[in-house]
Order: sequence, then C-alpha cells, then structure tokens
Amino acid sequence: MTYNTDTGFAGFSLGQRFAAFRADMADRAAKRKTYRTTLAELEVLSSRDLADLGITRSAIKAIAYEAAYGK
Repeated sequence: MTYNTDTGFAGFSLGQRFAAFRADMADRAAKRKTYRTTLAELEVLSSRDLADLGITRSAIKAIAYEAAYGK
C-alpha cells in the first residue's frame, strides 16, 4: 500500500508563507479591535438607551462578537 503526504505548502516560498501569516495576523487584530470597540461603546450606554435600541445587557457581548466576526 502506498501513502501520500501533502503538507499544503508545496509551491509557496518562505516569503509568501510569511506574508500570508502577517496578513492573517493583521486581519485577526482588526477583528479583535472591532470587537473591543463595539463592546466598549455598548457598555457605556445607559439601560434606558439600550432599551430604546432593543438590547439587553446580557446580549452586549454576543452583539459585539457578531459585529466583529460575523455569525
């Protein structure tokens, strides 16, 4: 029996892999910043303001997560 192992990096140079890694890290940092910013903005709202928006305090983290990372 013959086995074939594919690492998934065939054809990509070290520079290309590093550039992809940096792009991925930048994307993750941007999403994390969006989450933190949205969370901070919603947490400073009063209960009355949140009620006007139809948001409960327990839903703030879920809303911030969806804003940053999608569903």
